[in-house]
Amino acid sequence: MHTQSKEINLLTPSRELPLYGKRILVTAPRNYAYRLSEQIIKQGGLPVFMPTIETCYLSNYNKLDTALIHIEEFDWIVFTSRNGITAFFHRMNDLNIPVSVVQKCQLCALGKDAESLLSFCGKVDLIPTESSPAGIVAELAKLPHIHEKKVLLPAPEVVGLPEPDVVPNLITDLQKLGIEVTRVSTYITQGLDASIYGVELNLMRQGMIDVIAFSSTAEVESFLKMVNSPSDYEHCVIACFGPYTAANTQKLGMNVSIVSKDYSSFQGFADAMSTTGYA
Repeated sequence: MHTQSKEINLLTPSRELPLYGKRILVTAPRNYAYRLSEQIIKQGGLPVFMPTIETCYLSNYNKLDTALIHIEEFDWIVFTSRNGITAFFHRMNDLNIPVSVVQKCQLCALGKDAESLLSFCGKVDLIPTESSPAGIVAELAKLPHIHEKKVLLPAPEVVGLPEPDVVPNLITDLQKLGIEVTRVSTYITQGLDASIYGVELNLMRQGMIDVIAFSSTAEVESFLKMVNSPSDYEHCVIACFGPYTAANTQKLGMNVSIVSKDYSSFQGFADAMSTTGYA
C-alpha cells in the first residue's frame, strides 16, 4: 500500500496548506529565524520577523582561550546550542588550534545541532534521545565512571536580560552526578531595542498577528520588555519550541497554547503550529 510522503510539495496551492494566511511572529535571532521561517513558509504561513535577541561575539576571550589551549584536560565537551558549536570552532580557527585536538574528547550535541558538529570536526559521540538538557543528563548518567569525568560546557553570556535557568540547572544536575563541570562563555546573547519594531508591534496590537513563536526563554524575556502590557498580544496564540521554553514562558505570565512535541528540529515546531486548531 502506498503511503503519502509527509514532505510538503512546494507546488501545492497555498490555500491547501495548513498555515495558509497565518501571520506568525518569529522572535528567534537571525541565524535561527531563517531556518524556522523556511519551515513556516513550506506550510503556507507568513513569517513576520521580529528577533527579540541577537547572538554576537564575546568582548573578552580570555577564559575561552584558556579552555581551548587546555582542551585535552576535558573528557567531554557538551554543546547545548548550534551557536555554541559555531563560536567554539571559529575561535579554535582564530587561534590556529587544529580541530584534531578535540578527537580525544567525547562530544555531545542536541538534535540537528549534531549536523553542525559533524561539519566542523567530523565527530559526534552522543546525541541524546530527548533533545534537551535533561536528555543530556539522562544519557551521561548511564555511563560507567561518569563521576570521574571532566566536562566543558560552552554556553552563552547573557547580557541585559535575566539569565534563563536552563544552563545553571544543567550544571547543577551534572554536578549531582559527580561530574566536574567547567562553564565557558563562547558568545553573547543580548536583547534588541524595541524602537526598531514599530511596524511589527503595531501589527500585533491591531490583532494582525495570529501566532507568536518563541524558540527560547531569552526571546520571551526580551519580548516582554518590548510590550506595554498583555493587551498588546491578547489576540495572539503563543507557541513554544518544546516543554522547557513553554514552562518558562508560563512562569513569565504568558498563556501557552502550542508546544512542539518534536523539538529536535524546527520542522517539528512548524508541524505543531500547523496541527493545532487555533483558527
